[in-house]
Amino acid sequence: MSVFTPVTEAEASAFLGHYSLGALESLQGIAQGIENTNYFLDTTTGRYVLTLFESVPRESLPFFMGLMDHLATHDVTCPAPMRLDEGGFVGELNGRAATIVSRLPGSPIHEPTPADCRDVGHVLAALHLAGLEFDGALANEKGQAWRERFAEMAAPKLSRDENALIESENRYQAMHDDSVMPQGIIHGDLFRDNVLWDSRGNGGVIDFYFACDDVLLFDLAITANDWCVTKDAALDLPRAKAFVAGYETLRPLTELERELWPVMLRRAALRTWLGRIGYNHFPRDSHMTIPKDHEFSRRLLEHHIAHARELEAATA
Repeated sequence: MSVFTPVTEAEASAFLGHYSLGALESLQGIAQGIENTNYFLDTTTGRYVLTLFESVPRESLPFFMGLMDHLATHDVTCPAPMRLDEGGFVGELNGRAATIVSRLPGSPIHEPTPADCRDVGHVLAALHLAGLEFDGALANEKGQAWRERFAEMAAPKLSRDENALIESENRYQAMHDDSVMPQGIIHGDLFRDNVLWDSRGNGGVIDFYFACDDVLLFDLAITANDWCVTKDAALDLPRAKAFVAGYETLRPLTELERELWPVMLRRAALRTWLGRIGYNHFPRDSHMTIPKDHEFSRRLLEHHIAHARELEAATA
């Protein structure tokens, strides 16, 4: 979350006029994140988050809004999109598509323990199972084709060694057939800052704008690469095993998924690395943004390549 498009209190109040959410009490920009403009928005009826979409295709927004609306009514704690008085979830504010969703209580866990990782594994499995009943669909715009296309675009910005590593990993990933893997709706970005834990220890999931249809195991790998790694960019086996165990309380992995776990960890590290290269080398103008370390993701990919056999132990 960030602030790319400023919104005044008067503009927010005018936008609230399209909802039955009461009068504006406060408006505060959110610096965390790197994709959209976000504000905490408090009214006389409750606490909300206002989002202005900077890069998300407008045609994808019904999928994201519909998914959150579905999950919020299927035992997944997540923001519920607020419906406009004239119908629908998406309006227009300052030249951007905009929406208001409920604000979840709680805060992220920055240094997760194995117990925390087990809990988030359970949360992710619940999301995957609830997603099976959602009738929307959206292809992953950052799949193999995007990884290869972006690598070509970023090549002039990178060193020879970085380009060689990306090219080699893209070739390796292209060798694997995703069609044989269990698939469904994935969150696509379940990092630590996208799960808010309340005072009772319940985890609420936010930021669904990477959600799409893809390999479910890929979602586990994206999550593990943030929740279950050390500061030295290596997989922490006790946390990884706890995470997978928590997931399997609801959806046991198949034998093929266990076999391809190292492959998905590498793919997830590559995708995150490429994404953060983009944020660092092709930044957008923002009033409030906290950049993320793309070198960490490169080191994590190198670790996964060098320790493939050890990675299998997490799903054993």
